[in-house]
Amino acid sequence: MDLIHVQITDGINLYVKNIDKFKTISINTYIHNYLGKDATRFALIPSILRRGTKKIKTYKDISKFLEGLYGATLSSAVYKRGERHIQQYKLELAEEKYINEDILNVGANFLKEFLFNPLIVDNGFEKAYVNQEKEIQKNRIESRINEKTKYAVDRCIEEMCKGENYSIYELGSIEDLNEIDEKNLYRYYCKCMNTLPIDIYVVGHVDPDYVIQLFHKHFNVEREKILSIPETAVKKSVEKVKYVTDKLDVTQGKLTLGFRTNISPNEKAYYPLLLYSGILGGGPFSKLFMNVREKSSLAYYASTRLERFKGLMLIMSGIEIDNYQKTLDLILQQVEEMKRGNISNYEFDSTLKAVRTSMNAIKDSATQLSDFYMSQNIAHSNDDIEDFINKIEKVAINDVVRVSENIKLDTVYFMTGRKGGVANAGNMQ
Repeated sequence: MDLIHVQITDGINLYVKNIDKFKTISINTYIHNYLGKDATRFALIPSILRRGTKKIKTYKDISKFLEGLYGATLSSAVYKRGERHIQQYKLELAEEKYINEDILNVGANFLKEFLFNPLIVDNGFEKAYVNQEKEIQKNRIESRINEKTKYAVDRCIEEMCKGENYSIYELGSIEDLNEIDEKNLYRYYCKCMNTLPIDIYVVGHVDPDYVIQLFHKHFNVEREKILSIPETAVKKSVEKVKYVTDKLDVTQGKLTLGFRTNISPNEKAYYPLLLYSGILGGGPFSKLFMNVREKSSLAYYASTRLERFKGLMLIMSGIEIDNYQKTLDLILQQVEEMKRGNISNYEFDSTLKAVRTSMNAIKDSATQLSDFYMSQNIAHSNDDIEDFINKIEKVAINDVVRVSENIKLDTVYFMTGRKGGVANAGNMQ
């Protein structure tokens, strides 16, 4: 059955996918915001909501309630899609036919209470909870540096997109945390719940009419004027390549290259771009893996990643520090090979197969299906999985070569050791 969409009230949209494949019903709620100066407080809200509601006042009581709901689970996350900041709340319920109880009704009511009726004390959130969660968020921000591979990518993006909101870290900053207290956070939370777009995706073996009826009953809340989130700026010319070096306590260098693709997520060129990224660095058949890692032994890993909603492509590699220049030259040579159209049928067909397999795997997870539909929604596309695969399969090698003309190197980031090695990599051009 196709994805059903209804509007519950201003800015609250419900999407229902009836699919007889899972033993659970997954309800994913996405609250959309513009990634900007309020990123820190927006990122803090999910952890505060988890601490208690008006009726279920503690985290422990919420856990007990969910256990009593046949082992239902609730989780949350905060991330960015382009310059869109998103809170995600996932409630997973047992399918009703196994328990003979209207668990969907109870679950939808709980979700509404969880989101719209948090525990409030004296016109603010519980002070102790806010202070504890601020400390946890501070630790998470500080510990970014411990995961060097991801941190190298984050740093490359920060330098590459300096001055653009996309450079803002999804958990915000420690400086902004210091400005937050229980009362101003609650005022900000109220503003969010009154004005931000909310999408709810229900995926599982359900009666769509009943689901719509339930969410009309529980989520028909009064709201103010809903924020219109601007499109992420994707097009940007590169005047001069930036070279950035960080010196840290590492023995393995992290060489990360940031490219502007200048392709928006809703353009037809996105589909050949996806294959471009795969052929260059999408797996063991790719140019980077075969030539940089296997044949030249210059990298422990070398791969690509697309940031679809910002029009970026990252090349990530872990290398011996002394191999900086040789690795950089060889990576850029592979990019040049793509532009020249030196793409073998093996590379193209292997990438196509990998993308097809990856897309089909989404069907095996209710949450991944929700994420897929949500992402298509942001990209202003109504594609289903099969539509998406069909578009990929229509791409020819020439389309991939044409896409390569758009791809411009913007930033070369290198994480190197504090002593020895290529300490002056930042000066290399």
